Amino acid sequence: MNVTMSKPAKSPAMSREQIEALLAKEFPQAFHPGSGLSVEEVGFGTARVRQAYMARLIRPGGTISGPTMMALADFAMYVAVFSAAGPVPLAVTTNLNINFLRKPAQADIVAKARLLKHGKRLVVGEVDIVSADSEETVAHVTATYSIPPAT
Repeated sequence: MNVTMSKPAKSPAMSREQIEALLAKEFPQAFHPGSGLSVEEVGFGTARVRQAYMARLIRPGGTISGPTMMALADFAMYVAVFSAAGPVPLAVTTNLNINFLRKPAQADIVAKARLLKHGKRLVVGEVDIVSADSEETVAHVTATYSIPPAT
């Protein structure tokens, strides 16, 4: 009999509630009740976030705007970074590449982030964005964050 033991999943460095409190404190201009942004799930190196549908986010042609999807992907990565690195609000995006794959519905959009590599200074991850009513990816993102040195 061949038995494989898997490692237990690491707990996130910060809970969803702790991350939300940090975002509200450090970025009240972006993360506030009227922003439509919410953190749905956090695991170690993973995050699921949502942008509520708002008519102001629609571009000509009746689709969610590209800048809205880029901002949501960046937000998802930021939350995933906190989930692995802890409270490092000075972490910054150094690269973000997005591929728009299909037109999202006029509905909430959800971003699912996962970190691929978490080093001392750089974190690399990917994000899939879907319309809330579908599992088909509407945009795929890869991003790199720089983690500031510990003080």
